[in-house]
Amino acid sequence: MKTPFKYILTLCIALISAVTLSSYFNDAHNRYTFKFPYKQAGLTREQAAAHLLSRFTYGPTPGEVQAVAKQGLENWFQQQLDAKLPDDSLNNLLRNYDALQFTNSQVAEQFPKPAQVLRMAVRDSAINKDSLRSDRKEYKDRIQAYMKQNGLRPEQELFRQFINQKILRAAYSNNQLQEVMTSFWFNHFNVSITKNDCAQFIPAYERDVIRPNALGKFGDLLLATAKSPAMLYYLDNFNSSGTPANPARAAAAANAVRQNVIRNLQNNMQDTTRAMAAINKANQARKTQGLNENYAREVMELHTLGVDGGYTQQDVTNAAKVLTGWTIYPIGTYGNAVQNLLSRFTPEQLAARGFVHEGDFMFNPNRHESAEVTVLGKTYGPNGGYPDGVDMLEMLAHKEATAKFISKKLATRFVSDNPPQKLIDKMAKTFLTQDGDIKQVLITMVSSPEFWSAASVREKTKSPMELTIGAVRALNANIKQPYQLFNWINKMGEKMYYYIAPTGFPDRGQYWINTGALLNRMNFGLAIASGRIPGVTVNLAALNQNHEPESAQAALTIYGKMLLPGRDLTQTVKRLTPMLTDPELVNKVSAASNKTTPNTDTNIKPATAMQSGSDAMLAPPKTKDLIYAKAVLTPTSNTMLAQVVGVIIGSPEYQRR
Repeated sequence: MKTPFKYILTLCIALISAVTLSSYFNDAHNRYTFKFPYKQAGLTREQAAAHLLSRFTYGPTPGEVQAVAKQGLENWFQQQLDAKLPDDSLNNLLRNYDALQFTNSQVAEQFPKPAQVLRMAVRDSAINKDSLRSDRKEYKDRIQAYMKQNGLRPEQELFRQFINQKILRAAYSNNQLQEVMTSFWFNHFNVSITKNDCAQFIPAYERDVIRPNALGKFGDLLLATAKSPAMLYYLDNFNSSGTPANPARAAAAANAVRQNVIRNLQNNMQDTTRAMAAINKANQARKTQGLNENYAREVMELHTLGVDGGYTQQDVTNAAKVLTGWTIYPIGTYGNAVQNLLSRFTPEQLAARGFVHEGDFMFNPNRHESAEVTVLGKTYGPNGGYPDGVDMLEMLAHKEATAKFISKKLATRFVSDNPPQKLIDKMAKTFLTQDGDIKQVLITMVSSPEFWSAASVREKTKSPMELTIGAVRALNANIKQPYQLFNWINKMGEKMYYYIAPTGFPDRGQYWINTGALLNRMNFGLAIASGRIPGVTVNLAALNQNHEPESAQAALTIYGKMLLPGRDLTQTVKRLTPMLTDPELVNKVSAASNKTTPNTDTNIKPATAMQSGSDAMLAPPKTKDLIYAKAVLTPTSNTMLAQVVGVIIGSPEYQRR
């Protein structure tokens, strides 16, 4: 009896060991071997840690530079590449935002657009639009009552939750590299809340498409963005159609949809005039639909090859034909006509007819261009269908031009505004040989001497988002009202998620820095340090273990080391001291920034002052250049510290990362 038991026990131990070893080797397979050459650049370990944190986080928290130096820079970076550090505290904060977990269908149902609410209210006889035109208050009250009664919520609540979570993630996530890369890729594959059709689907776009793929394979990320409702609506590919392979079958399907629309309208609406008007509108929309080249053009120019990527206008047109039929699976009230068609067939029958349904994406073969076309020398069709589109995107993702374009954009973001071509070439080679592995490309970049050179250290300019969140993290701030920080970011010129152009925000210092921007940044520094941002609190004394500095100049040195780690502060203290000796500064704030307009133009304009990397960047605004208003710093024992910290945060030196 003992022998069989012994064998069984041995077998169990062997199985457990095998599983354990398998897990170990799988984990080891995901780890990389690399070494950072910061010593060759003349940097100490702490200086190198400060540089690393300045580029791959939203800014170090108190003591983090020293902690990373002790842990080992390579070990810290490996953890960030894995993006598996626990975020329990952050997740507890995010639980307050229920809409963050909604599917696109749930969002469309619970956060309808104002025009949709009006149509629903009129349909349900809850409101008479014509009779309320003269009484806007009653009109508004009835709409609000209708929404409350039917469990509907205003769209702005969705956007507020979405923006709040972004602020909290950037400020508190332990997986900082993932958050920084999420912002990078969102900006690269930009969509905008300003375009109503796609606005509701942007939260899920970032959650399900961008963030999960931010450190994966570029080809996977490209395909995921191409199939997302946000991108399909933003660049209009959802309604792009060509000549289908079977026009007769497509016409029959369209006629079936029309008949269903007629029956539904007649059954549900007594006003046949309105019913026929709706049918005529649907018919006219179908007639005007055709090939749309918006996405095909941007996927080449902005997402993959770059403007000099070697494609022609004919390539754009043909790529658009390959991607016809890529559209939205019906979401809420979106695509009801298509839903009528889909309801007539089982999923198996639809698949047999060439339809592809994956989540919120659908490929509709009835709208696909059937002709044979050539894109960048490769032939697609005839009758290739959905696989041709996937294959074409995969081809674009692996082009040499794409490798160079993406590598340059990454180097511009993380190294300098004008990265060395030698570095770009090394990154592009890794991109091509490693199947577009984003982690490997980042490792090549950070392992290169160019990343650590004097020409790169502190040569990037913080965007308003980076400045704001960096200050929050450096001051160990407690955020209760994240949207207040968004308002400041917007005031300084970066209205996140609202940038209208598909290019995304420019990533060069001259876009962010000019005289007006510096005034706004100085005001933000004074505001956060003095506790004037509602729902955002800081304890400046606690940062120095409640030891009060002897003087403002002593405080400048102490807090300068905290906020500008790894830097020689001699010149900084010398430049900022005059601002602290102004007896009026503590009771004044600049009103000049309220008279300037944030730089929201899609074209980069030359900065009027203080361009990144210039000597002028080190010159703080002169006191005489500030137009002061009423007192802003509450005269308490912490006033001196608030003044010192505010001046540091607002200083040009702090704008560098």
